[in-house]
Amino acid sequence: MIASLALALLAPAAAQEGTASTRLEDVSPIQMFELAGRARAAGRIDDAAAFYDALTRDPNSDVRAEARFRKGMMLADLRRYREAALAFRSLLDEQPTAARARLELARMLAALGDERAARRELRQAQATGLPESVAASVGQFDQILRSRKQFGGSLEVALAPDSNVNRATQVRTLDTIIAPLTLSEDARAQSGLGLHVAGQGYARVELSEGLALTPRVSALANLYRASRFDDVSGTALIGLQWQRREDRLSPSVGRTWRWYGNALYAHTDTLSLDWLHVLGRRSQLIVSGSASKATYRTNDLQDGFIGDLNVSVERALSAKAGGSISVSFTRQTARDEGYATTAGGVSALGWREFGRTTLFVAGGVRRTEGDAALFLFGDRRREWLLTVRGGATFRHVKIGAFSPYVRVSYERNDSSLQLYEYTRASSEVGLTRAF
Repeated sequence: MIASLALALLAPAAAQEGTASTRLEDVSPIQMFELAGRARAAGRIDDAAAFYDALTRDPNSDVRAEARFRKGMMLADLRRYREAALAFRSLLDEQPTAARARLELARMLAALGDERAARRELRQAQATGLPESVAASVGQFDQILRSRKQFGGSLEVALAPDSNVNRATQVRTLDTIIAPLTLSEDARAQSGLGLHVAGQGYARVELSEGLALTPRVSALANLYRASRFDDVSGTALIGLQWQRREDRLSPSVGRTWRWYGNALYAHTDTLSLDWLHVLGRRSQLIVSGSASKATYRTNDLQDGFIGDLNVSVERALSAKAGGSISVSFTRQTARDEGYATTAGGVSALGWREFGRTTLFVAGGVRRTEGDAALFLFGDRRREWLLTVRGGATFRHVKIGAFSPYVRVSYERNDSSLQLYEYTRASSEVGLTRAF
């Protein structure tokens, strides 16, 4: 089809020049770009895209990059932001130091409502070094990253093999102050193949310049053949987003529900505040704090208040790599002091692009201390939780706007109480967005 279209468009020019015949292999990249421009000017967008796609198979990398860039800009002008983002991402997979393409990708991501990813791309662009004329125009994050999309969302689906779906101990008998307690099979570690589903949706209502109302909903489900281990949670929040030169404040209020084994396990009412602050061209600081009231349906002795604080710094190391480090603190009260805890930890994340594959590795350690001994065990909780995660996204395989991914994780909770001691290995194989 592309061959016949190109030859048909070239035929009049060939006739004027007195050329007897025109073959597709005689069509130069310059002529192909001209044909794409004609098609675009005539409103034949699909034809123009086909010409650009043909040019992406040219042996010259500069020609391929130019074709992808022009296609991305054409689609961006038409507000086909998701397709445009894929074109810019394909360009960057081959030429990661192409700063202009990375800035355009950031713009597309912002238009799609994915501000966090947009900011990451902007930091990567600045890490490569920008010409002064370009740097001056992107000195303020919000000039590029202020999303105008009114509605948006995402969906992730994966198969998830898990060695310990209920994060339970492997021991059969627990020592208590009364007598040894034999655990049922369901109370011990169970393995299984689950279906992991995660999704979110949001709306953005502009109230004034730099101020918006932002209602959000999200859901996470891990479903198993044995439904008594199903773990489902949902959150509804409404908040404000106030943005200025180098800062963004996002207060919100809402509720989270969690069901376990098809029964409501707990609900939590939360008031939170997030602060993002730009630290130079390559880094940003994110501070998140929340205060919550937790109500447990199966054991009201656990009811209490939860305070969370998380501080992280993200930094672009190069055009292909970046990372972050975070520290966190949690204080949870309870009617029974045996369930009250204080916890703190540190975690780190690093990622790197290898062509069209993005790899990441993350790890963390967390310490938890109980306020008092649990009556049945005569001792208080003292434990260390170690987590390690890694994975890859393969963007060279595309299913619409999605690409396959693989993630693996390992958890080890070493506790003074056997009831809370467990080891867990899990993985996910599924689909996620390609950018």
